[in-house]
Amino acid sequence: MGFTTFKFHPRISAGIQALGFTEPTPIQAKGIPPVLEGRDLLGLAQTGTGKTAAFVLPILERLLAGSHRTLRCLVLAPTRELAEQIHEVIRELTPHTGIRSMTVYGGVGMGPQVEKLRAGHDIVVACPGRLLDHIAKKTLNLSKLEVLVIDEADRMFDMGFLPDIRRVIARLPKERQTLLYSATMPPEIDRLVREILTDPVTVKIGHGAPAVTVEHAFYPVAQNLKTPLLLELLQRTTTGSVLIFTRTKHRAKKVARVLGGAGYKAAELQGNLSQNRRQQSLDGFRSGKYRILVATDIAARGIDVSSISHVINYDIPDTTDAYTHRIGRTGRMARLGDAFTFVTQEDEETVRAIERVMKARIERRRLDGFDYHALPPCEAAPERGQRRLSPSSKRKPFGQGHRRQ
Repeated sequence: MGFTTFKFHPRISAGIQALGFTEPTPIQAKGIPPVLEGRDLLGLAQTGTGKTAAFVLPILERLLAGSHRTLRCLVLAPTRELAEQIHEVIRELTPHTGIRSMTVYGGVGMGPQVEKLRAGHDIVVACPGRLLDHIAKKTLNLSKLEVLVIDEADRMFDMGFLPDIRRVIARLPKERQTLLYSATMPPEIDRLVREILTDPVTVKIGHGAPAVTVEHAFYPVAQNLKTPLLLELLQRTTTGSVLIFTRTKHRAKKVARVLGGAGYKAAELQGNLSQNRRQQSLDGFRSGKYRILVATDIAARGIDVSSISHVINYDIPDTTDAYTHRIGRTGRMARLGDAFTFVTQEDEETVRAIERVMKARIERRRLDGFDYHALPPCEAAPERGQRRLSPSSKRKPFGQGHRRQ
Protein backbone atom coordinates (compact mmCIF):
# COMPACT_ATOMS: atom_id res chain seq x y z
CA MET A 1 0.00 0.00 0.00
CA GLY A 2 1.53 3.31 -1.08
CA PHE A 3 0.53 6.91 -0.45
CA THR A 4 -1.00 7.03 -3.94
CA THR A 5 -3.86 4.95 -2.52
CA PHE A 6 -5.15 8.02 -0.66
CA LYS A 7 -5.41 10.07 -3.89
CA PHE A 8 -4.06 13.26 -2.31
CA HIS A 9 -4.09 16.47 -4.31
CA PRO A 10 -0.98 16.68 -6.55
CA ARG A 11 0.34 19.65 -4.56
CA ILE A 12 0.25 17.55 -1.38
CA SER A 13 1.66 14.50 -3.16
CA ALA A 14 4.61 16.66 -4.23
CA GLY A 15 5.43 17.30 -0.57
CA ILE A 16 5.13 13.60 0.24
CA GLN A 17 7.49 12.69 -2.59
CA ALA A 18 9.98 15.41 -1.63
CA LEU A 19 10.25 13.88 1.84
CA GLY A 20 10.79 10.42 0.38
CA PHE A 21 7.64 8.91 1.90
CA THR A 22 6.67 5.74 0.03
CA GLU A 23 4.82 3.32 2.31
CA PRO A 24 2.52 4.63 5.07
CA THR A 25 3.13 3.47 8.64
CA PRO A 26 0.31 1.54 10.35
CA ILE A 27 -1.10 4.65 12.08
CA GLN A 28 -1.09 6.44 8.72
CA ALA A 29 -2.67 3.55 6.84
CA LYS A 30 -5.48 3.18 9.38
CA GLY A 31 -5.83 6.79 10.50
CA ILE A 32 -5.77 8.80 7.27
CA PRO A 33 -8.96 7.41 5.61
CA PRO A 34 -11.42 8.29 8.44
CA VAL A 35 -9.90 11.77 8.79
CA LEU A 36 -10.31 12.30 5.03
CA GLU A 37 -13.95 11.31 5.48
CA GLY A 38 -14.42 14.03 8.10
CA ARG A 39 -14.84 11.62 11.03
CA ASP A 40 -13.74 12.36 14.58
CA LEU A 41 -10.85 10.12 15.57
CA LEU A 42 -9.21 8.72 18.69
CA GLY A 43 -5.66 7.65 17.87
CA LEU A 44 -3.87 5.44 20.39
CA ALA A 45 -0.25 5.19 19.35
CA GLN A 46 3.22 5.49 20.81
CA THR A 47 5.65 8.15 19.69
CA GLY A 48 7.75 7.43 16.61
CA THR A 49 4.89 5.80 14.66
CA GLY A 50 4.38 8.55 12.07
CA LYS A 51 1.40 9.97 13.94
CA THR A 52 1.99 13.62 13.01
CA ALA A 53 1.82 12.99 9.27
CA ALA A 54 -1.23 10.79 9.91
CA PHE A 55 -3.25 13.85 10.87
CA VAL A 56 -1.40 16.58 8.96
CA LEU A 57 -1.84 15.04 5.49
CA PRO A 58 -5.66 14.64 5.51
CA ILE A 59 -6.04 18.06 7.15
CA LEU A 60 -4.01 19.64 4.34
CA GLU A 61 -6.29 17.94 1.81
CA ARG A 62 -9.28 19.52 3.52
CA LEU A 63 -7.74 22.97 3.78
CA LEU A 64 -6.83 23.06 0.09
CA ALA A 65 -10.52 22.98 -0.76
CA GLY A 66 -11.36 26.26 1.02
CA SER A 67 -10.25 29.81 1.62
CA HIS A 68 -6.70 30.51 2.80
CA ARG A 69 -5.26 32.91 5.37
CA THR A 70 -8.15 32.06 7.72
CA LEU A 71 -7.60 30.04 10.89
CA ARG A 72 -9.29 26.74 10.04
CA CYS A 73 -7.18 24.22 11.98
CA LEU A 74 -5.91 24.36 15.56
CA VAL A 75 -3.40 21.83 16.91
CA LEU A 76 -2.85 21.74 20.68
CA ALA A 77 0.48 20.40 21.94
CA PRO A 78 1.82 20.09 25.50
CA THR A 79 5.30 21.56 24.96
CA ARG A 80 7.01 24.18 22.84
CA GLU A 81 9.33 21.52 21.46
CA LEU A 82 6.46 19.35 20.24
CA ALA A 83 4.65 22.38 18.80
CA GLU A 84 7.76 23.25 16.77
CA GLN A 85 8.13 19.63 15.66
CA ILE A 86 4.53 19.51 14.36
CA HIS A 87 4.96 22.89 12.68
CA GLU A 88 8.11 21.63 10.95
CA VAL A 89 6.25 18.60 9.54
CA ILE A 90 3.52 20.91 8.23
CA ARG A 91 6.10 23.26 6.71
CA GLU A 92 7.87 20.40 4.94
CA LEU A 93 4.61 19.09 3.45
CA THR A 94 3.17 22.42 2.28
CA PRO A 95 5.70 24.17 -0.01
CA HIS A 96 3.39 23.76 -3.04
CA THR A 97 0.06 24.40 -1.33
CA GLY A 98 0.00 28.02 -0.18
CA ILE A 99 -1.11 26.82 3.27
CA ARG A 100 0.55 28.68 6.11
CA SER A 101 1.24 27.43 9.64
CA MET A 102 2.60 29.13 12.76
CA THR A 103 3.33 28.26 16.39
CA VAL A 104 1.97 29.94 19.51
CA TYR A 105 3.58 29.26 22.91
CA GLY A 106 4.88 31.02 25.99
CA GLY A 107 8.43 31.95 26.88
CA VAL A 108 8.69 34.35 23.95
CA GLY A 109 7.16 37.77 23.31
CA MET A 110 3.51 38.03 22.26
CA GLY A 111 4.13 40.92 19.85
CA PRO A 112 5.61 38.90 16.95
CA GLN A 113 2.89 36.27 17.41
CA VAL A 114 0.17 38.93 17.22
CA GLU A 115 1.67 40.31 14.00
CA LYS A 116 1.75 36.83 12.43
CA LEU A 117 -1.82 36.13 13.50
CA ARG A 118 -2.97 39.38 11.92
CA ALA A 119 -1.23 38.41 8.67
CA GLY A 120 -3.44 35.31 8.49
CA HIS A 121 -2.55 31.64 8.88
CA ASP A 122 -4.46 28.48 8.05
CA ILE A 123 -3.04 26.36 10.88
CA VAL A 124 -1.98 27.37 14.38
CA VAL A 125 0.00 24.90 16.50
CA ALA A 126 -0.29 26.09 20.10
CA CYS A 127 0.37 25.32 23.72
CA PRO A 128 -2.81 25.87 25.76
CA GLY A 129 -1.56 28.58 28.16
CA ARG A 130 -0.36 31.08 25.57
CA LEU A 131 -3.34 30.30 23.34
CA LEU A 132 -5.67 31.34 26.17
CA ASP A 133 -3.69 34.58 26.50
CA HIS A 134 -4.39 35.36 22.85
CA ILE A 135 -8.04 34.42 23.24
CA ALA A 136 -8.34 36.77 26.21
CA LYS A 137 -6.72 39.60 24.23
CA LYS A 138 -8.86 38.79 21.16
CA THR A 139 -5.81 38.59 18.94
CA LEU A 140 -7.00 35.51 17.05
CA ASN A 141 -10.32 34.57 15.50
CA LEU A 142 -11.59 31.04 16.12
CA SER A 143 -15.02 31.47 14.54
CA LYS A 144 -14.05 29.78 11.23
CA LEU A 145 -12.27 26.82 12.84
CA GLU A 146 -13.03 23.49 11.17
CA VAL A 147 -10.55 21.03 12.72
CA LEU A 148 -9.21 20.65 16.26
CA VAL A 149 -6.29 18.30 16.96
CA ILE A 150 -5.23 17.46 20.52
CA ASP A 151 -1.85 15.75 20.42
CA GLU A 152 -0.23 13.86 23.31
CA ALA A 153 -3.41 14.16 25.38
CA ASP A 154 -2.07 12.06 28.24
CA ARG A 155 0.95 14.32 28.49
CA MET A 156 -1.45 17.27 28.60
CA PHE A 157 -3.09 15.64 31.60
CA ASP A 158 0.28 14.96 33.26
CA MET A 159 1.17 18.64 32.93
CA GLY A 160 -2.17 19.86 34.30
CA PHE A 161 -3.47 21.27 31.01
CA LEU A 162 -6.91 19.61 30.90
CA PRO A 163 -8.74 22.62 32.48
CA ASP A 164 -7.07 24.89 29.93
CA ILE A 165 -8.07 22.56 27.09
CA ARG A 166 -11.68 22.65 28.24
CA ARG A 167 -11.56 26.45 28.33
CA VAL A 168 -10.21 26.53 24.78
CA ILE A 169 -12.84 24.09 23.53
CA ALA A 170 -15.60 26.22 25.03
CA ARG A 171 -14.57 29.00 22.60
CA LEU A 172 -14.56 26.83 19.47
CA PRO A 173 -17.41 26.23 16.99
CA LYS A 174 -19.43 23.19 18.00
CA GLU A 175 -19.58 22.02 14.40
CA ARG A 176 -16.02 20.84 13.80
CA GLN A 177 -13.89 17.74 13.30
CA THR A 178 -11.94 16.71 16.39
CA LEU A 179 -8.92 14.41 16.45
CA LEU A 180 -7.32 13.29 19.73
CA TYR A 181 -4.07 11.34 19.98
CA SER A 182 -2.66 9.73 23.10
CA ALA A 183 -0.10 7.05 23.94
CA THR A 184 -2.08 5.93 27.01
CA MET A 185 -5.65 6.24 28.21
CA PRO A 186 -5.88 7.28 31.86
CA PRO A 187 -9.47 7.76 33.13
CA GLU A 188 -9.28 11.54 32.77
CA ILE A 189 -8.49 11.27 29.05
CA ASP A 190 -11.27 8.72 28.60
CA ARG A 191 -13.70 11.26 30.07
CA LEU A 192 -12.36 13.99 27.78
CA VAL A 193 -12.82 11.73 24.76
CA ARG A 194 -16.47 11.12 25.68
CA GLU A 195 -17.00 14.85 26.16
CA ILE A 196 -15.55 16.19 22.91
CA LEU A 197 -15.54 13.44 20.27
CA THR A 198 -18.68 12.57 18.31
CA ASP A 199 -19.03 8.96 17.15
CA PRO A 200 -15.25 8.66 16.79
CA VAL A 201 -13.27 6.08 14.87
CA THR A 202 -10.68 4.49 17.16
CA VAL A 203 -7.30 3.59 15.70
CA LYS A 204 -5.04 1.63 18.04
CA ILE A 205 -1.43 0.94 17.12
CA GLY A 206 0.88 -0.89 19.53
CA HIS A 207 -1.06 0.55 22.48
CA GLY A 208 -0.03 -0.31 26.03
CA ALA A 209 3.57 -1.43 25.64
CA PRO A 210 6.82 0.13 24.43
CA ALA A 211 7.85 -0.27 20.81
CA VAL A 212 9.00 -3.73 19.77
CA THR A 213 11.94 -2.18 17.90
CA VAL A 214 13.59 -1.27 21.22
CA GLU A 215 15.83 -3.62 23.21
CA HIS A 216 15.69 -2.98 26.96
CA ALA A 217 18.29 -3.52 29.68
CA PHE A 218 18.56 -2.59 33.36
CA TYR A 219 21.93 -1.72 34.86
CA PRO A 220 21.83 -2.18 38.66
CA VAL A 221 24.15 0.37 40.28
CA ALA A 222 24.52 2.39 43.45
CA GLN A 223 23.28 5.95 43.15
CA ASN A 224 26.74 7.40 43.73
CA LEU A 225 28.27 5.37 40.89
CA LYS A 226 25.85 6.29 38.12
CA THR A 227 28.14 8.90 36.57
CA PRO A 228 31.24 6.64 36.41
CA LEU A 229 29.06 3.85 35.00
CA LEU A 230 27.64 6.20 32.37
CA LEU A 231 31.11 7.26 31.25
CA GLU A 232 32.31 3.67 31.09
CA LEU A 233 29.19 2.52 29.24
CA LEU A 234 29.51 5.27 26.62
CA GLN A 235 33.18 4.43 26.13
CA ARG A 236 32.41 0.77 25.50
CA THR A 237 29.25 1.16 23.37
CA THR A 238 28.98 2.05 19.69
CA THR A 239 26.21 4.62 19.43
CA GLY A 240 24.60 7.16 17.17
CA SER A 241 22.92 10.05 18.92
CA VAL A 242 22.26 9.39 22.63
CA LEU A 243 19.44 10.85 24.71
CA ILE A 244 19.99 10.71 28.48
CA PHE A 245 17.14 11.35 30.91
CA THR A 246 17.59 12.62 34.46
CA ARG A 247 14.99 13.22 37.15
CA THR A 248 15.94 16.81 37.97
CA LYS A 249 17.07 19.96 36.19
CA HIS A 250 20.12 20.23 38.43
CA ARG A 251 21.24 16.72 37.58
CA ALA A 252 20.75 17.25 33.83
CA LYS A 253 23.04 20.26 34.02
CA LYS A 254 25.61 18.38 36.10
CA VAL A 255 25.70 15.28 33.89
CA ALA A 256 26.01 17.38 30.72
CA ARG A 257 28.91 19.26 32.30
CA VAL A 258 30.69 16.02 33.28
CA LEU A 259 30.23 14.59 29.77
CA GLY A 260 31.59 17.76 28.23
CA GLY A 261 34.60 17.58 30.52
CA ALA A 262 35.17 14.00 29.37
CA GLY A 263 35.36 15.14 25.75
CA TYR A 264 31.84 14.36 24.56
CA LYS A 265 29.83 16.85 22.51
CA ALA A 266 26.92 17.13 24.94
CA ALA A 267 24.11 19.61 25.55
CA GLU A 268 21.41 19.93 28.20
CA LEU A 269 17.66 20.45 27.83
CA GLN A 270 15.83 21.41 31.00
CA GLY A 271 13.29 23.91 32.27
CA ASN A 272 15.71 26.45 33.72
CA LEU A 273 17.08 27.24 30.26
CA SER A 274 15.68 30.11 28.21
CA GLN A 275 13.64 29.22 25.14
CA ASN A 276 16.54 30.26 22.91
CA ARG A 277 18.97 28.00 24.81
CA ARG A 278 16.55 25.09 24.66
CA GLN A 279 16.10 25.57 20.92
CA GLN A 280 19.87 25.74 20.42
CA SER A 281 20.28 22.45 22.27
CA LEU A 282 17.56 20.78 20.21
CA ASP A 283 18.82 22.15 16.91
CA GLY A 284 22.38 21.14 17.75
CA PHE A 285 21.25 17.61 18.66
CA ARG A 286 19.23 17.27 15.44
CA SER A 287 22.09 18.54 13.28
CA GLY A 288 24.70 16.32 14.92
CA LYS A 289 26.61 19.19 16.50
CA TYR A 290 25.89 17.48 19.82
CA ARG A 291 26.13 13.71 20.00
CA ILE A 292 24.52 13.56 23.43
CA LEU A 293 21.52 15.41 24.85
CA VAL A 294 20.89 15.26 28.60
CA ALA A 295 17.28 16.11 29.36
CA THR A 296 14.54 16.07 31.93
CA ASP A 297 11.11 14.73 31.00
CA ILE A 298 10.28 18.07 29.36
CA ALA A 299 11.93 16.55 26.27
CA ALA A 300 10.34 13.11 26.41
CA ARG A 301 7.84 13.92 23.68
CA GLY A 302 9.27 16.90 21.91
CA ILE A 303 12.21 15.37 20.10
CA ASP A 304 12.00 13.91 16.61
CA VAL A 305 15.51 12.76 15.76
CA SER A 306 15.59 9.59 13.70
CA SER A 307 19.24 8.84 14.46
CA ILE A 308 18.81 8.34 18.24
CA SER A 309 20.33 4.91 18.76
CA HIS A 310 20.23 4.85 22.57
CA VAL A 311 18.06 6.23 25.32
CA ILE A 312 19.74 6.05 28.72
CA ASN A 313 17.64 6.56 31.82
CA TYR A 314 20.23 7.92 34.23
CA ASP A 315 17.33 8.04 36.69
CA ILE A 316 14.44 5.63 36.33
CA PRO A 317 11.18 7.50 35.60
CA ASP A 318 8.43 7.68 38.21
CA THR A 319 5.78 5.85 36.17
CA THR A 320 5.51 3.16 33.51
CA ASP A 321 3.89 5.68 31.16
CA ALA A 322 6.89 7.97 31.53
CA TYR A 323 9.17 5.02 30.77
CA THR A 324 7.21 4.29 27.60
CA HIS A 325 7.40 7.91 26.47
CA ARG A 326 11.11 8.20 27.19
CA ILE A 327 12.22 5.09 25.39
CA GLY A 328 9.90 5.97 22.49
CA ARG A 329 12.61 8.42 21.39
CA THR A 330 14.62 5.49 19.98
CA GLY A 331 13.55 2.57 17.78
CA ARG A 332 11.51 5.01 15.68
CA MET A 333 10.00 4.35 12.26
CA ALA A 334 10.95 0.63 12.39
CA ARG A 335 14.60 1.35 13.22
CA LEU A 336 16.25 -0.62 16.02
CA GLY A 337 17.24 1.11 19.25
CA ASP A 338 18.43 0.42 22.78
CA ALA A 339 17.03 1.60 26.10
CA PHE A 340 19.40 1.37 29.07
CA THR A 341 18.11 2.17 32.56
CA PHE A 342 20.23 2.63 35.68
CA VAL A 343 18.39 1.16 38.65
CA THR A 344 19.08 1.29 42.38
CA GLN A 345 17.62 -0.82 45.15
CA GLU A 346 15.08 1.94 45.81
CA ASP A 347 13.75 1.50 42.26
CA GLU A 348 12.65 -2.12 42.64
CA GLU A 349 8.91 -1.33 42.77
CA THR A 350 9.09 0.70 39.55
CA VAL A 351 11.20 -2.04 37.94
CA ARG A 352 8.50 -4.61 38.66
CA ALA A 353 5.81 -2.27 37.29
CA ILE A 354 7.74 -1.76 34.04
CA GLU A 355 8.20 -5.51 33.64
CA ARG A 356 4.46 -6.03 34.12
CA VAL A 357 3.81 -3.61 31.25
CA MET A 358 6.47 -5.32 29.14
CA LYS A 359 5.06 -8.74 30.06
CA ALA A 360 8.63 -10.00 30.39
CA ARG A 361 11.60 -9.83 32.70
CA ILE A 362 14.09 -7.23 31.50
CA GLU A 363 17.71 -8.34 31.36
CA ARG A 364 20.00 -7.13 34.16
CA ARG A 365 23.47 -6.27 32.91
CA ARG A 366 26.82 -5.60 34.57
CA LEU A 367 29.92 -4.14 32.97
CA ASP A 368 32.85 -6.51 33.27
CA GLY A 369 35.75 -4.85 35.08
CA PHE A 370 33.71 -1.94 36.44
CA ASP A 371 34.27 -1.39 40.18
CA TYR A 372 30.77 -1.53 41.66
CA HIS A 373 32.16 -1.01 45.19
CA ALA A 374 34.25 2.10 44.54
CA LEU A 375 34.06 5.10 46.86
CA PRO A 376 31.78 7.88 45.58
CA PRO A 377 33.51 10.32 43.21
CA CYS A 378 33.23 13.97 44.15
CA GLU A 379 31.01 14.86 41.17
CA ALA A 380 28.47 12.22 42.16
CA ALA A 381 27.60 13.91 45.45
CA PRO A 382 23.98 13.40 46.45
CA GLU A 383 21.45 16.06 45.53
CA ARG A 384 19.69 18.14 48.12
CA GLY A 385 17.51 15.92 50.31
CA GLN A 386 19.24 12.72 49.24
CA ARG A 387 21.07 10.71 51.92
CA ARG A 388 24.59 9.52 51.23
CA LEU A 389 25.17 6.00 52.53
CA SER A 390 28.07 5.54 54.89
CA PRO A 391 30.56 2.75 54.06
CA SER A 392 29.06 0.54 56.76
CA SER A 393 25.51 0.99 55.43
CA LYS A 394 26.25 0.50 51.70
CA ARG A 395 24.19 -2.23 50.08
CA LYS A 396 25.09 -4.22 47.02
CA PRO A 397 23.11 -3.35 43.90
CA PHE A 398 20.31 -5.80 43.22
CA GLY A 399 20.29 -8.06 40.16
CA GLN A 400 23.13 -10.41 39.28
CA GLY A 401 22.66 -10.70 35.49
CA HIS A 402 25.68 -10.47 33.19
CA ARG A 403 26.22 -7.70 30.66
CA ARG A 404 26.13 -8.90 27.06
CA GLN A 405 29.05 -7.31 25.18
